[in-house]
Amino acid sequence: MDIFKRISEHRTEKDSLSWTGTFAEYIELLRKNPGLARTAHSRVYDMIASQGINDQVGHKSYKFFNKEIFGLDRAIEKLVEEYFHSAARRLDVRKRILLLMGPVSGGKSTIVTMLKRGLEQFARTDLGAVYAIKGCPMHEEPLHLIPMELRPEIERELGVKIEGSLCPSCQMRLKTEYNGCIEDVHVERVFVSEESRVGIGTFSPSDPKSQDIADLTGSIDFSTITEFGSESDPRAYRFDGELNKANRGIMEFQEMLKCDEKFLWNLLSLTQEGNFKAGRFALISADELIIAHTNETEYKSFIANKKNEALQSRMIVMPIPYNLRVSDEEKIYYKLIGQSDMSHIHIAPHALRVAAIFSILTRLKETKKQGMDLVKKMRMYDGEVVEGYKEADLKEMQNEYQEEGMSGIDPRYVINRISSALIRQDLQCINALDVLRALKDGLDQHPSITKDERERFLNFISVARKEYDDIAKKEVQKAFVYSFEESAKTIFDNYLDNIEAYCNWGKIKDPLTGEEMDPDERLMRSIEEQIGISENAKKAFREEILIRISSYSRKGRKFDYSSHERLREAIEKKLFADLKDIVKITTSTKTPDEKQLKKINDVTKQLIDEHGYCPVCANELLRYVGSLLNR
Repeated sequence: MDIFKRISEHRTEKDSLSWTGTFAEYIELLRKNPGLARTAHSRVYDMIASQGINDQVGHKSYKFFNKEIFGLDRAIEKLVEEYFHSAARRLDVRKRILLLMGPVSGGKSTIVTMLKRGLEQFARTDLGAVYAIKGCPMHEEPLHLIPMELRPEIERELGVKIEGSLCPSCQMRLKTEYNGCIEDVHVERVFVSEESRVGIGTFSPSDPKSQDIADLTGSIDFSTITEFGSESDPRAYRFDGELNKANRGIMEFQEMLKCDEKFLWNLLSLTQEGNFKAGRFALISADELIIAHTNETEYKSFIANKKNEALQSRMIVMPIPYNLRVSDEEKIYYKLIGQSDMSHIHIAPHALRVAAIFSILTRLKETKKQGMDLVKKMRMYDGEVVEGYKEADLKEMQNEYQEEGMSGIDPRYVINRISSALIRQDLQCINALDVLRALKDGLDQHPSITKDERERFLNFISVARKEYDDIAKKEVQKAFVYSFEESAKTIFDNYLDNIEAYCNWGKIKDPLTGEEMDPDERLMRSIEEQIGISENAKKAFREEILIRISSYSRKGRKFDYSSHERLREAIEKKLFADLKDIVKITTSTKTPDEKQLKKINDVTKQLIDEHGYCPVCANELLRYVGSLLNR
């Protein structure tokens, strides 16, 4: 790759997007595309929608967030539909501050960062183009040039809505530079950029004694007062506050509720009326989406103060809880580790899954639903089928606690502990047991965990360990059975032949001798007992399988061993039980013979080639499963 050639191409691409013309020419652009005059809220919603919306039964998901945000589908859908979409339609929620409230490391800052970066990219497309009065310190909408009296008929002519008035700087320039001829005012295409302070402002609270309101609204330029003679002359004022620069885009308030009250007062009229007070000027118009984020403790403290009622009424609070899906939690960890310099260290399969299981269990609340424990609930939340429960049960549990997911172990803690294990032990590979050990060791150092929480969390680490034990045994046993699918199918077909004969009071034919025999009760029970089917329940279970086969046949679908969840589990357990002794002997013997050694090498190769293990963690897995089977 020719680096400098690529840089030159990028510069050329950027230059090709530039546009400068008169206000009259801008009006012609508007005639062709009235969407150019959209509000900041509309621009943000269009930016999200342009990436694609998956409209599934009962809910929507937005591709814009899919690469960075995992497991927050319900929160994101509520955020986009109830705030961004409504605000884009000019409903009253656009006159509210959007406050993302949730626990630390829950994704609030990531959502805001994505919106800012997305808006920067969107402004470089034809659909997201932004035009502004050239030279305006607030890069404002050129339609503000149109006098108030003429706006109704021009709005009808162009199919747009005009809100806001010229900033003090442009009012003076219109008189002094253009002699009031608005058609001659220069207009340019601008590119939203946080770095260039165009369309994106960011305000962070600091020491109230040293922080100045000028950080938000701009300040007097004392070096020019003697030249222009007055503090109310726009030329003697710097319109460089964050509220000025965020015009036409997004204004982010980091940890908003930690701000001194005087900094928040400016937001009262900005949200409701779309303007704010600065210097010795009339109210200054601003079209910007105000988005803030805070944690739950700060928010509760804020609403407890009666002096904050006016600002509180101007807020839309969106809870951003922790993710509650194990598979999505894994994606978060992979993303965070992928951003580090630790990519040379191999992460064994399921290592991050056990960490995710632990994290999710700490965030879930016990349900009142009979027979449902936290592990089953965790599985249902992750999309797994749990026998005896339906989709309606899942939705009922999801609506049982509004605050579920607002507490528990955060992703940063998990990544910090994994990082600590990687650095301290100088490992080539890290496996599930290393991760669980690191999580356990870190609980003593966690400053905000109480003694009772520590005991509860230690129990969740034990649960995660048991889950891993089951995963590890299945992984090794599957590797031993190269033709696992074929073996399972053989048992499956044999079982179906027998239950069909049993339910129909028939016989089965021996495939070798052709002799007719009674159904093999011992075979059927050896499979059914794997999942706890009692002697009294066996007939109902067998009939249920035949009914399911008949249903599949009517719909033209193929019924295989994985079509029935409990039957699949039973067949796998039966297959594994038959192999248990050979697995145990092969993995635990210290001096394997040639045949056993070949089997171990073959299984190790299978684990490496098919399951993502490296030689180190594959051998560790075999030793660990051998010890489990010998207990």
